[in-house]
Amino acid sequence: MDKNLIKSYFKGCLTIPNLLSVIRIALIPVFAWLFLNNEKLIAVVILFISGLTDLFDGKIARRFNQISELGKMLDPLADKLTQIAIAIIMLIVFLGSENATIRAAGWVFLVFLIKEALFIVGAVIMIALGIKPGAAEIYGKVATFVFYGVMIFILLFGPEVGVFCEYFVIPDILTVILIAISAICTLIAFAGYIPAVCTQVKERFSKK
Repeated sequence: MDKNLIKSYFKGCLTIPNLLSVIRIALIPVFAWLFLNNEKLIAVVILFISGLTDLFDGKIARRFNQISELGKMLDPLADKLTQIAIAIIMLIVFLGSENATIRAAGWVFLVFLIKEALFIVGAVIMIALGIKPGAAEIYGKVATFVFYGVMIFILLFGPEVGVFCEYFVIPDILTVILIAISAICTLIAFAGYIPAVCTQVKERFSKK
């Protein structure tokens, strides 16, 4: 492992955007605990706050020139850990449903889990090889935005999980369609990363 690469991650790392990323990571177990203990509304508020920090940390970093190598790693890591937590909770709840349509939709969350697991393992391997993982491409940003939007909407009004399902519940088929759209965006984003990763790996080993 390249020691200089590791040191570069901690150069100028004490910034507000990085603090916001750390807060987002810290909010993950809080969200999960609240949701699993049936404090769904507070859990959704926590998730919304997490999404806001994700929105503002990048803007602050660019506005006040607080972009750092650690931030480039922490920001997507916080996204991926949050998405993994949401996907696991949804998978558990949906697979436990008596509704066959909802149970079928639950398996789609494996797409998110597998994709994020591959991303994290791949990033660890790249760092070990002395390669800096690239920043999120536009497809990744769109996929993340769609994921948060769909999941918050389902957590508010979705069958089985919706905070306000006593007043309004979106149809089962619409729930499936929304989850499928998010999964498709995720797969497109994953495919979009592959060429850049291959180029980085090729350049890294061509220097030897």
